[in-house]
Amino acid sequence: MQLRPLPLRCGSARRTVAPMGGNPYWYVVDYEEPLQSALDKLREREFEAGRYNPVMPFPMEDRNATPGKKHDSIKAALKASDADGTRSILDIVRISDEPDFCEAAPFDLEELRSILGTTRPTAEQVVASISRLLEPVVRGMALYVIAFEGERPAKVLFLGYSFD
Repeated sequence: MQLRPLPLRCGSARRTVAPMGGNPYWYVVDYEEPLQSALDKLREREFEAGRYNPVMPFPMEDRNATPGKKHDSIKAALKASDADGTRSILDIVRISDEPDFCEAAPFDLEELRSILGTTRPTAEQVVASISRLLEPVVRGMALYVIAFEGERPAKVLFLGYSFD
C-alpha cells in the first residue's frame, strides 16, 4: 500500500503530512485553567526564544538555546516554516478533546495507567517515561499529561511530533 501526502491547514499555514518520520518534542509548564492559556503562553515563550524552524536546525541539540525570534509573529513563523512546520509547539494551535492535526488532546487515561501505573503522575514520572509516552503520538499532533503534586494539578506536559 502506498501512502499519499495529506494536505491540511493549521492556522493559516498549509501542511503536507508525508509518510516519513518527524522529530519528537516535549515541554513542561505550570498548570493553569483554561489549558488553552497554558498552551498559548508556552507557544509565545518558544516563539520569543526562537526555538522553532526555520530559526534553529532540527533536531535541536540544545533545548535551552535562545537565538531569539526572527519573525514578526507566530503566524509569520508558521508561514515561513512551510510544509515542514515549525517542528515545535508553535504548530499546535489549540487544546481539543480528541487528537487532531495542530491540536493537543489529553493522553488516554487507560494508556497512561498502563505506562505509568497511575492516572495522576508526578512531573518526574512523566519525564522519566517520555520515550514510551511519545509512542502513540502522531506527527503534527500533540498529547498532554497533567502532572500532580499530592492531590493538586501542578504541571502540564505537552508531547508532540513535528510534521517532518
